[in-house]
Formats: sequence, C-alpha cells, structure tokens
Amino acid sequence: MTGGLPMVSDEEADVVVIGSGMGGLAAARTIAQFGGKRVLVLEQHYTLGGMTHEFSRAGRYRFGTGLHYMSASAGPFLGFMTDGRAQLSPLPDDYDAMHFPEFEFAVPATKERFRARLKERFPAEADAIDGFFRTTRWAMAGLAARNVFASFPAGVRKAGAPIVERLFPSTFRSLRDQVSRSFHDPRLRAVLAARWGLYGTPPASSAFGYHAAVPLTFFMEGTAHPVGGPQELNRVVLEILQRYGVVLRSRQRVHEVVVEGGKVAGVDVEDTATGRRYRVRTDTVVSAAGVRNTYRLIGKSHELTELPEERSAVMLFLGLNRSPAEFGLRGENHWFMPDLDEYDSIHRPPGEGTLYVSFASLNNPAARFHTVELLELVDPKVVDQWRGTPENDRPDSYRKFKDELTGRLIARLDARWPGFRETIAFAELATPLSFETYQHSVLGSFYGLAATPQRLRSARAGCRTPVKGLVVAGQDAWGSGVVGALAGGLMAANAVLKPRQLGTMWQAIRSCAVARDSATPWEGYLRVAGIEVLTPTVRRIRFEPLDGDTMPFAFAAGQYVKVALPVAVEPIERSYSICSSPGESGFVEIAVKHEPDGLGSGFLHEELEAGLALRVSGPHGEFTWDPGTEADTLLLIAGGVGITPLMSVLLAAADAGHTGRIVLLASYRTEDEVLFGPEIAALRSRLPGLAVSIFVTEREGRIGLDELRPHVGLTTRVHLCGPAPMMQDLIGRLTELGVPREAIHTEAFVSGRSKETRREKAHAIAVAAAAAGVTEFMIGTVGSAPAFPCSPGQTVLDAANAVGVALPQSCGEGACGTCRVRVLSGAYETDDRGMFSADELAAGWRLACQTLPTEDLVIGQ
Repeated sequence: MTGGLPMVSDEEADVVVIGSGMGGLAAARTIAQFGGKRVLVLEQHYTLGGMTHEFSRAGRYRFGTGLHYMSASAGPFLGFMTDGRAQLSPLPDDYDAMHFPEFEFAVPATKERFRARLKERFPAEADAIDGFFRTTRWAMAGLAARNVFASFPAGVRKAGAPIVERLFPSTFRSLRDQVSRSFHDPRLRAVLAARWGLYGTPPASSAFGYHAAVPLTFFMEGTAHPVGGPQELNRVVLEILQRYGVVLRSRQRVHEVVVEGGKVAGVDVEDTATGRRYRVRTDTVVSAAGVRNTYRLIGKSHELTELPEERSAVMLFLGLNRSPAEFGLRGENHWFMPDLDEYDSIHRPPGEGTLYVSFASLNNPAARFHTVELLELVDPKVVDQWRGTPENDRPDSYRKFKDELTGRLIARLDARWPGFRETIAFAELATPLSFETYQHSVLGSFYGLAATPQRLRSARAGCRTPVKGLVVAGQDAWGSGVVGALAGGLMAANAVLKPRQLGTMWQAIRSCAVARDSATPWEGYLRVAGIEVLTPTVRRIRFEPLDGDTMPFAFAAGQYVKVALPVAVEPIERSYSICSSPGESGFVEIAVKHEPDGLGSGFLHEELEAGLALRVSGPHGEFTWDPGTEADTLLLIAGGVGITPLMSVLLAAADAGHTGRIVLLASYRTEDEVLFGPEIAALRSRLPGLAVSIFVTEREGRIGLDELRPHVGLTTRVHLCGPAPMMQDLIGRLTELGVPREAIHTEAFVSGRSKETRREKAHAIAVAAAAAGVTEFMIGTVGSAPAFPCSPGQTVLDAANAVGVALPQSCGEGACGTCRVRVLSGAYETDDRGMFSADELAAGWRLACQTLPTEDLVIGQ
C-alpha cells in the first residue's frame, strides 16, 4: 500500500535513486558505470537536475535556482561528471564585495592574495592571520576525514569518529568561537566570518570545518559561472547518464522506502502526472532527497531530533531592461552585512538581514537578457501562518508579505546604486514555501542539514543509514552547494560499490582524462566574434573559442555545424554550412540567408550581436572534399547561398596548393545576391586551374546542358548544393551527360520547418495506426539483411538503427543525402530534399531519414 492507495503495477531495478540533484546523478552515474547496475532515478519535480535547473519568466529571463557561482577550476569531481565538457566563465578577480556598516572589503582570487590583503588592511594581526590560515587547512582536512569515515560501515564509523574529533578539534568548533580565538579586531573577525551564506548556518552555530571548506578553500582560487547557465551542466550530465543506460523519470513522488527484515525491499511510488501507483522492487536505494526526507520515508524521523533546525531562504529574481554594467558592476557578487556581529543580523526582520546579490547575466556570455538574483537566509517560521494553504490560492496577507519584502530588498539595491529601481522590468519573490514546494525540502531548507558541530557528531548525518541497502547522497552526505552535493553522491557510491569497482572509479575521477572521440562531434559554446553583411539577405558570422585560443575541433571542407539559437524559452537548433578554410585554427565562419518568416535566420539577422556565446556542435556531414581527391575536374555547382560549403572547398584547395582544374558554376536570382565576389577574385591567383562562371538567372537563365557540357566527363567529381528544384534538375542533366551517379555529391538546404513538419506527419501516422489497431509495420529488405519492425511514426532510418540494421547515414536530417534507399513497394510519406533526379525518384530512391512508412515496405540499396 502507498498512502492508503493500492499498487497497480510492479517493476524491478538494481538500484533506485531518489532525487535528481547533482548528488543523485553522481551516484547514478558511478553505480551504473563502474558497478554495471540498472539504475532508475525518480524525481518528484517536473524537471530533472535539482538546484542546477533553471526557470524562465516573461519569455526572456532565465534564472538559476541554486548555483550562483563556483570554483574557477571545475575540479576533478565536476570534470568527471561532465566528461570534461564543463565550460566556465570567470568572475572578476575581486569576486566577492562585502559591505559592512562602516567599511568595505573585496575578496580577491587566490588564498595568497586574500591573505596579503588582510595583512595590508589589518597589519597588527599579521601573525594571527597566518595562524588562522594554518588552522583553516587543518579544519578542512578534519571535515574531509569525518565525511569519508561517515561513508564506512557502522563499526568503522564508531571507532573513527572520536579519533577524528580528537585530531581535528577546530573542525568541530563554532565559527564564532574560532574567529574569537584567532583575532582581536572585530572588523577582521567580521570579514573572516562573513559569507556563511554559502552553506547556510550562522557563525554562532556553524561548525568551523564547513566554513573552512567552502568560503575559505573551495572559492579561494577564483570563481566562475557555467557558460550557458547552471542548466547547461544539467543538460550535459543527463546526456551522459543516458549513455550509461540510467533511466530518468520526473514527476515521481516516492511515498515509502519498503523495509523488510531491516533491509531495503523496494520503493512505493506515485506518478503525479497520471496518478498511477507502483512499486519498484530493489535491494538498494540511494536517497538524494536529504537526511530528513530519507528518515521520513522509513518512518524514523524521530531519530533526528538532536539535529538543529535548518534555515530557509527568500530569493528575489529580477529581470532588467538595461545592463547592470551601467552602474559600474562587472559581475562580482555583493554581500550586504547590516551588522559586524552576525548574531544581530540574523534576528532582523526578513529583508533587513545579510543579503547576497549576484549578477549571473554579466558572467554568462550566453545570456541574452540581464538578470539579478538576491538571496537572504531566513528562519522558515516567517511563513508559518501560511504553511498548509493551497499553493495557488494563498491569502491576500501572503501576497502583501511578499510585496512588502520585495520592496525592502529593491530599496537596498537602489540605495547602493541609485536609479537601479528604474531598470527592473520583472520581479518575482520565492519564500520558504516555494522551496518547500519545488525543492521538496523540509520547511524549505535551502542547504540541507544545518552545518553544525551536532551534525558532525551525529551517526545519522551522513551517507549511511540503519537500514541495509539504504544510503544517502547529496549535500547531507558531504557539504553544501552543487559540488558538495556531487561529492556526497560519490560517498554514496563508496557505500554501494565493491572495493574493486571503487578503485576503478576513483582512478577515473582522479585522472579526469577524458579523450574526445574523434568520431563524435564536439559540442560546446563559441563566441560570436564578428557579423558581416555580404548581401541584403546574407550575413557572414564568425565564431571563436571563448578563450580566444584554438578552435576545439577541426573540420573538412564542405562540412557544417549545428547552432542552438535562443529564440524562445527553449533554443531551436539549425544547421549551417561552414564557409571558412579548414586550415584556419582560430575561428569558423558560416553564411546565413534571411528566409522570410525564418525563426532561426530571423534571429541571426535581426537580433544577434557580437559577443554573445552560442552552443555549437560539429563538424557534421559527408559533403566533403579532400585536396588529395583524384579527378580531372572538380565541378562545383551552387545555387544562391548554396555556395557556402563550396567556398570552404575552394579555400582548402588554395591552402593545399592544388593545381588541378576546378570549375565553379554559381547561379543567383539577381545581381545583388551574388556572394563572395571579392574572395573568389582573390582565389584566382592562388588556384591556377580555377574557372568561374556566375549566372544571374533573371538575366541569363538557369544552368543547363550547354553550360554543363564543357566541364563534365567520366573523371569529373561534382559537388552540388542549392535549392531542391535546382538540384533535382541538375542531377538529371549531369546523369544525362554521362557523369557517374557516385561522382555527384549533394547537400540540400534544411528548412527550419522540416523537422517540425516531419514530427507533425509522424504524429498523424501514429494516431491513424493506433485507431486502426496497428502497432508496427515491417520493413523487408532485398538481400541478406532480415526484415525489421518500424513503429508508426518512426522513420526507416530510426527503425533500422533501433534493431542494428546497417544503413549508410550521416546527418540524419536530410541535408547530406547519404542514407539513400530504394523503396520497392509499400506506402509512405517522405521529403526527398532535392537529392534525386526525376528518374531516380520514379525508380523509388528516397532518403531513409525522411521516409515514414504508412504500411509495410520493401527496400533495397
């Protein structure tokens, strides 16, 4: 039984992970990768990723929910989790600006410079500052030792815990006690006790070990923000998990961890999207839902009464209509401390305590619109009077509370930066009730268990539980923040994997040596370095690496890149041919035509500005030419912007010193649309065998037999790119002139609507098949390959890939023409993309990636 309701189905998994925060995902990956287990991740929220997910408002502003900044070096843990794909944008060198009532202090990158600045500011306590940093290192080591011991079985934990506290007493002292022991100057104490908001427990009650670990160690070598926002880390990690077979489900509320005979037997789950109840049978559960939620799931919440209550938070999310840089801000964080003694600050009303302000959009080169996030840690009791009221129907008094608190917070910004209020176009406040709802934390706890000495001493505060097969991951298993949660996931893996598997895991994490598979396209962010108008309808766009160094991938002439365009809440992906030389290592260029009503090209022409970072993957495509390719004549035929990949071919030939015959036939509707005139003129001196003919169709007509005949023969290699009708016509004419079909290489324009149209067709086919009771079509083949099933709405190529039937393929979207198959019988819907002549179409040649069967088919090649 679950919540008094009957189970309706059962299933099995080797390991169930509750919660998809970074801790849960780290545990899921390591257990699947190194333990070879079938892992199921259950997330109660409608989106995966925990506090790395983002949300959007007003159709333009994107806000992070928990990750505001992190260590400048991703470190081995994050490097491992992202396969080295994490791209970080550094914050300014003075990354934390602290504002006290009577003075200010900026924290610089590197511990050495921080120490030097402290000594310069407080010279009378220089020796004490050196001693304090020695104590910090020792306290940090003590925290690590305690957390590692906490991942061991009960006997080892019990024996080791008192030894750790005896060896590392500073780890267990309160932060206030430690700074009082170390310093006389109250201002110096205030500086070094500040930023406790990074782990959420005030100085009077926090354990110094946590303070030593987070603000005084993890952030000391400089800080950074993920390029693309926190959700980019989430996207990469989820993609990697799917590669290891991890099953991820959102909107799944776990009601109980089933325990039989002191051992895990399964979990009872509710799919909140459908109301379905089911039980997953398993002997291993990793809970990344926090220690308090975990003990509630096994009916043992009473065992945590000795642990102090946690603080929650209020967060104000602001969208701006102007850049914060206009106020002299560079992306540094700002901390506003109303008192030197934090004991006084935490007892102030909400909106008047210690306030943290971050400017993520200034640190994320992929951000299109400017945002600000304010955070103040508060007692969750401030919203007790509204706790239990319906989420979408809170009393007017709650809205008044939020409005007044929003006003107080904005007033503090405006007092610091006069006029700031006028830049605010959007504001939304989250309270402890928000975190209780969306984070599903107890009373909206923001950082998990309070970072206190009691937590360090508790046998319940760690990854081990009294139930065999149940372990905890996430912040409560190590420490606060995304990387702390990740470390907690690795501690959970420590408790689940066998010693031999653990050795392999830690070796992989320490080495962090991820060699990119050259067969897999690179994916990441590149910066728009320049935009050039070539014609009234075509722009050339240059991309450079974020660090301004060497391009992260090489490409062959004729290939293309895919670009994710932030035109809406979710980006759209478009493919664009590369027009720059493969020999250029510092940048890559594309040329884009502005299509009427084109969503992607409209953004690139009307809204794109230099400096913005866009997510790019590449290289893709088989429409390539190697300068060593033998042919008496290389015939390049372009229609309009179809000349883009052919420019890359010409540049590659020039760079290679190619002396063979190259003929370029390029057609345009009008004189104004002629592309790359100056570049082609310059290439004539570098390519002695180059002959160029430009056709303006409104004046000279289209390229026909007479224009082709002088340049073709049995040893001609043709590269043809342009609009579909032109390509269909010219393929037929080239064949008519005796050019072997295998010598004709094609690439088609891929409309931004094409994939959407195919999805619409696929949906209609699936609906019609379901109404007719059809669950699959069969694809028969001519030759030795067996017939294979195809689900209604699935393409022939996808169906073949699903069962391991080898078909030639490259782009998967109809641009390259590689996946040619001949449909011999059966009905289907398709888009031929202009890849075939009229005779070939009549003979049944189609693209497998575009062909959607509507009945059984027979195909050949």
